Amino acid sequence: MRFGTVRALGLALTVGCGAIVALAGCSDNGKNGAGLSPALVAQGKDIFRFETFGDETFWTDTLRMHEVIEHAVDPTTALAVGLKVDTDSLPPEVVAAIQSGAISLTDPATTVALLKLNAVVGVKGTVQNVNGKDTLVRVGITCALCHSTVDNSFAHGIGKRLDGWPNRDLNVGAIIALSLALSSGQKAVYNSWGPGMYDPRFNFDGKNGPQVIPPAYGLIGIHRITSTGDGTDVAYWNRYVGVTQMHGHGAFDEPRTGVHVNNPPDIITPLLPALQEYQLSLNAPAPPSGSFDAAAAARGKLVFTGAGQCSTCHSGLLLTDANIHLHAPSEVVSEPEPNGAPSYASRSATKMYRTAPLAGLWQHPPYFHNGTASTLEAVVETYDARKALNLSAQQKADLVEYLKSL
Repeated sequence: MRFGTVRALGLALTVGCGAIVALAGCSDNGKNGAGLSPALVAQGKDIFRFETFGDETFWTDTLRMHEVIEHAVDPTTALAVGLKVDTDSLPPEVVAAIQSGAISLTDPATTVALLKLNAVVGVKGTVQNVNGKDTLVRVGITCALCHSTVDNSFAHGIGKRLDGWPNRDLNVGAIIALSLALSSGQKAVYNSWGPGMYDPRFNFDGKNGPQVIPPAYGLIGIHRITSTGDGTDVAYWNRYVGVTQMHGHGAFDEPRTGVHVNNPPDIITPLLPALQEYQLSLNAPAPPSGSFDAAAAARGKLVFTGAGQCSTCHSGLLLTDANIHLHAPSEVVSEPEPNGAPSYASRSATKMYRTAPLAGLWQHPPYFHNGTASTLEAVVETYDARKALNLSAQQKADLVEYLKSL
């Protein structure tokens, strides 16, 4: 297998749909929740969860990942690399058998059975009876691979779906490194990514600079969906991911980065309106009760709009100026990139960064596009140091509580 193809595999698995980065997509995003079509939302939900855009032709026919899964990926391994299991897809007798230990979680045949039930979030398998045995004959990936997780209500990695939540447990590099087709050097690249990280440009420029998997919720009213704001609506990035990373069927053309991919027949285009409608319906999760100090958060809001200078860019109702303009790398605090990687903006179409919206901020550490701040405390410390804000310890603590409340 050529390394370029393996890089494509890395990207494909990485994003699922989106993120990553990955998100929804068709045309105008400037609507409110009341303007969404219930019928389109319902259709888009199925697309988000189960539609592969025909990418089985890559994952099965080219990479033959169905054989890897069937012979080497048991549920314990799958959960260890961050794949999730949807309990709503499991019949009661299966749930009971897992609880009692009657179903083995160290047997790849159990993974095949879970795929037959459509229970592995973001992975779609076709299982047929071959010589009296359930056999995985085709496999593909969906948007939900990277942009859904579960609530862990049954066990870690097993529970009810949380669509739009980034799967920060998903170790895409480790999944790719399971392939027998890779050299030790290639495996080292993918294993360097770590959980919740991926590089959505690696398969084109060969530069290793993984980014965090972003949330796919709270998108209404936001036109610059990705960290570099390459497109002006969610359609742009969803098409990019669906065609160039998931390897679904359709076309993507971007002269600014020299990416031109045409993979007929076009399956993705007619599905984008409903997909976007569903993602626009996904609200950012409210902070858990008792997870922040309300009095400190009220003080922190004053720091946010005052001494912290946060509202200079995190402005308006959506706490972002991304719809108005983008920012040069020299203006942001998230560079330089870790491990000597080149500027992520330099690899993009805009060469710039957007201001990230903050809704649901509590839910998805690490922070910044490259995950260089592991906590909100680290975010505040980074801004304080690089912007020379000279905030007091109390101001920093209050600001963190406010960010937790968003």
